[in-house]
Amino acid sequence: MLKINRLKSATALLLTAGMSISTIAQMLVPGAALAQNTRFSDVSSNYWASNYINALVARGVIAGFPDGTFKPDAPVTRAQFSSMVQGAFNKSTIRNSVNFIDVPSNHWARRSIDNSYRTGFLSGYPGNIFRPEQNIPREQVLVSLANGLDYSANQSVNQVLDYYSDDNRISNYARPSIAAATENSMVVNYPVLQNLNPTRNATRAEVAAFIYQGLVAQGQASAIASAYVVPPNQVATEFRIPAGTTIPVRYEQDKILLMDDETLPVALTVATNVTTTEGELLIPRNSRVIGELRPSNGGTQFVAQQLVFPDGNRKAFDATSETITSTETIRSSSSVTDLIKNAAIGSAAAAAISAVTGDRDVTAGEVLIGTGSGALASLIQRFLGLNSVDVLVVNPDTDLNLTLDNDLVVSVR
Repeated sequence: MLKINRLKSATALLLTAGMSISTIAQMLVPGAALAQNTRFSDVSSNYWASNYINALVARGVIAGFPDGTFKPDAPVTRAQFSSMVQGAFNKSTIRNSVNFIDVPSNHWARRSIDNSYRTGFLSGYPGNIFRPEQNIPREQVLVSLANGLDYSANQSVNQVLDYYSDDNRISNYARPSIAAATENSMVVNYPVLQNLNPTRNATRAEVAAFIYQGLVAQGQASAIASAYVVPPNQVATEFRIPAGTTIPVRYEQDKILLMDDETLPVALTVATNVTTTEGELLIPRNSRVIGELRPSNGGTQFVAQQLVFPDGNRKAFDATSETITSTETIRSSSSVTDLIKNAAIGSAAAAAISAVTGDRDVTAGEVLIGTGSGALASLIQRFLGLNSVDVLVVNPDTDLNLTLDNDLVVSVR
């Protein structure tokens, strides 16, 4: 196990478009049976968000539909979300009202839209536009809650968001607020904890979960046990593996044969765990190193390009091997069978061996660069008439230990 010294871097209802005014009026009655009903035909007791939905229904923040359903997977508009926010949170105003040109005075959600703006939960678009009927994306919901509840990130935004497998899809404006929401346990990701899906439209169930977690963060609700709440301690700590560190690797074949002017793509495997002196795992065993063998001073040298972790995450990897100059001379009398046994062979080397020995079976061996029969035939012509040829021989176990050319920063949780 390779160890590295640790170096840290440092009473709103969710309404639906198309409902009649009479239906809305009935649903606005606080004691209405529907508003207090926590049993919906499309929300089973084991549904991932059932506890969030039932809790908010009991509080009168959200409600179901006249047909007894909740429609948990339906999208939520910005107007609907403003109504939910008004019902859930009692916040002081921080700014004056704005007359949004697309929210007429008789719009059903005008009061809640105005309230959500004045309390800092929602903002409009340039030109005093609110877009009340626009479906709200997940990242907008989290930004709204973090801003309205006045949360900001305490740690590095990039380090916090690095937890999410799709953090590169988070809009730039949303990153600080989503980091703050994460630190305050307001992010609920179903079914995969690390998949934020920031730009996907939020569903009614997801909005219920986010809002409830906002209430928990404010101390206004008890936490609900859920496997889908992103823990606030999932912030990555950065460790620096210094340049000059040797990374042991292995290769599936016993040797690699190639010509000195040949470039070959090669994937190596990290042979042992790379850890800090305290045992913190930085590079797991069986991570893959993607790179290539390149001509170097009459020999060949492996140049790494990417490190691929077992979970599929990739990182740029600046590491090289020593220049390898070991050769074997191939003559017409050489035994091809022994030479190519459990070997990976470059196209040019395969052509050279075939041309000198007259053994065409060598071109059926494992050739690193896929080459059609026509191209191989052309390569063979290059070596015809030679009595001997020298091929480079790479022994992965001894030749391909890699040395970092620059510090490698790894994030660990």
